[in-house]
Amino acid sequence: MSIQLSDHFTYRKLSAFVLPTIAMMVLTSVYTMVDALFISHYAGKIALAAVNFVFPVIMLLGGLGFMFGTGGTALVAKTFGQGDSARAKRYFTQIILLAWLMGCAMAGPGIVFLPEVCHLLGGTDELIPDAVLYGRIMLGFLPCCILQCSFQALVVAAEKPKMAFWLSVAGGVTNIVLDFLFIVVFGWGLAGAALATGLSQAVAGLVPVVYLCLPNNSLLRFARTKLEFRPMIQACSNGASELVTGISAAFIGMLYNYRLLQYYGEHGVAAYGVVMYVAFLFSAIIFGYDMGSNPLFAYNHGAENHAELQNLFRKSLVLISGGGFILCVAAISLSYPLAYLFVGYNTALTELAQYAFCVFSVYFLLHGYNIFASGLFTAMNNGFISAVIAFSRTFLFQAAAVLILPLLFGADGVWWSAAVSEMLALVVSIVLVLRYRQQYGYL
Repeated sequence: MSIQLSDHFTYRKLSAFVLPTIAMMVLTSVYTMVDALFISHYAGKIALAAVNFVFPVIMLLGGLGFMFGTGGTALVAKTFGQGDSARAKRYFTQIILLAWLMGCAMAGPGIVFLPEVCHLLGGTDELIPDAVLYGRIMLGFLPCCILQCSFQALVVAAEKPKMAFWLSVAGGVTNIVLDFLFIVVFGWGLAGAALATGLSQAVAGLVPVVYLCLPNNSLLRFARTKLEFRPMIQACSNGASELVTGISAAFIGMLYNYRLLQYYGEHGVAAYGVVMYVAFLFSAIIFGYDMGSNPLFAYNHGAENHAELQNLFRKSLVLISGGGFILCVAAISLSYPLAYLFVGYNTALTELAQYAFCVFSVYFLLHGYNIFASGLFTAMNNGFISAVIAFSRTFLFQAAAVLILPLLFGADGVWWSAAVSEMLALVVSIVLVLRYRQQYGYL
């Protein structure tokens, strides 16, 4: 089925357009889970805890890729909707160049100061050496990571969602094969896991560069350009919510680790890591839908096609509601098998992870609405409101919940923090979506 941004979308056509992006995000999370399984079973629970401990720092810097990707996609798709393909190609080229340069600029300081950051975050003497080893190798591939995240969104605006999917497949297969080779065969442990992940990011981030430099039938190609400050600031502003999400997730992850070390020690950090790997898998479905539908909303916003905006909005709410319910039920039903899969070698850790899965089921029921609301305003090129929603759900309410709920309910309060924060953020999302409905015409 040939699908263009300018089409009228039925449920069937909308599902067909976003499905490759959803599959791409799900596969990315599956590969991350496989990475964790190799680490857990071949390097041990301390190594797994070390990865979970340092991963928020990597997320903090990697969030720049999603900022360039989603913010740039909204700008490029809107420009296509306005009928100016030449300008869209110039914007695309500038976004990719900025993404690469930013990755290079952030990698060096991150590698140098990582030990100090780990000490500042309260890492134990047992965790820090492994955390620094893994983190420094990963940060060495940061420019490729940011390119990969940028291309995952931007190629959808080029009406190439299947290309994003196959890039994910290529990167994921590379990761799994190299995990087995480096960890199991060569015995390189945590360093092998980090190197395998970094090389997979290089494949997914650099292959599109080669493809777009060659003659092809894509809507987007690299073009001769110079830096245009205003549209690049607009693109970064559009993607501010994704950067806020990345930064907030990093700090909240650090806060969770700090709290869990207080209540459970390294077991708590390991259990939280297991839950986050699965949460990433489940949330990938919603994020994939948001990333896949974002160019459609942006294009029709640029074309001022309010009827199609309303059509996409209604259908999106139906699909997200159904998806949230299914994810909630799945989280409860699969809590024990998933916990056992990761840490079945330790009974206490398995029971703790299973309990955490069940609590997080409420989070899966609610978070789709907030992700969609934030993505909607990104597509409308209103990065500020998108960032307000993202900041509310990923930092403001979660930080308050993680700090306050354990004081009231003990260790259980840590696990309930995510669900409570999503409930509060949903109120913010509803108010803002209703507030701007006439201005943008999506409702």
